[in-house]
Amino acid sequence: MKIRIGTRGSTLAIVQCEWVKGRIRSRNAGVEVELVRISTKGDKILDSPLSKIGGKGLFVKEIEDALLTGRVDLAVHSMKDVPAVLPDGLILTAFPEREDPHDVLISNGGLPLSRIPQGGRLGTSSLRRAAQVLHARPDLEIIPLRGNVDTRLKKLREGQFDAVILAAAGINRLRLREEVSQILPTADVLPAIGQGALGLEVREDNASIIDLLSSLNHPPTEIAVRAERAFLQKLEGGCQVPIAGLARQDGRELILEGMVAELDGSRLLRDGIRGIGEQAEEMGVSLAERLIAAGAGDILDGVYGRYEER
Repeated sequence: MKIRIGTRGSTLAIVQCEWVKGRIRSRNAGVEVELVRISTKGDKILDSPLSKIGGKGLFVKEIEDALLTGRVDLAVHSMKDVPAVLPDGLILTAFPEREDPHDVLISNGGLPLSRIPQGGRLGTSSLRRAAQVLHARPDLEIIPLRGNVDTRLKKLREGQFDAVILAAAGINRLRLREEVSQILPTADVLPAIGQGALGLEVREDNASIIDLLSSLNHPPTEIAVRAERAFLQKLEGGCQVPIAGLARQDGRELILEGMVAELDGSRLLRDGIRGIGEQAEEMGVSLAERLIAAGAGDILDGVYGRYEER
């Protein structure tokens, strides 16, 4: 049996796919696994913020097209890049155990966020990160920053920025933990939906692959990600709006936190809900409805209206 995995060509994407490849082969003797590199729109356009070139789906559409046409059998995604609604014929069949979902700050001089000088330049193209940072530090200058991890760190070292914010999961997978100046508490910066988690996407009629991948699934991760994605879907969110969410187990309970903010961080709405894993998706919808009732709907309408006017 041969499995072709569709992947982006970035170092991090390859590292993630090699990890999945190793798990598949260790559990299935005789299975051949091949990585098929696919360039996505998000990889090709590096001079514009994601919010201006299409939002979520920029790093997955071409890979999903390859799945649907049979060019590849499996896609390994960073779940924070995957839209809340999948194309017809595709499913997320397994979620390996989640890496650290936090964001991390990497700064010149190893300074934490609270000690970055007034007017300091912080690099990120994430509206979610920018809004939460500006809510706490409105004096900082947010400068758009795209590119892979190496590119971002190079620009930081060259002095183009005083600090950058990246996902802890990517830093850990690339073995760059020594670069981290501060792990940002989720109480201050709530992560992106699905951040730190991988999702294995396949054609829904490919029963043999679905069965083979079942051993890679980590149920607590699946429950958390499904809760977060239900929250995102109810809000009809994408990269154009600062939306964040994180679910975690607390004993037998599932805790889901969510956030919606104005682009400049001037208004930030945050709430949480408790329940059980079997209610994960219902919890996501309920939390979204609570935030909408608190004013998130007005924020969303305002932000989307601004993008429609461009």
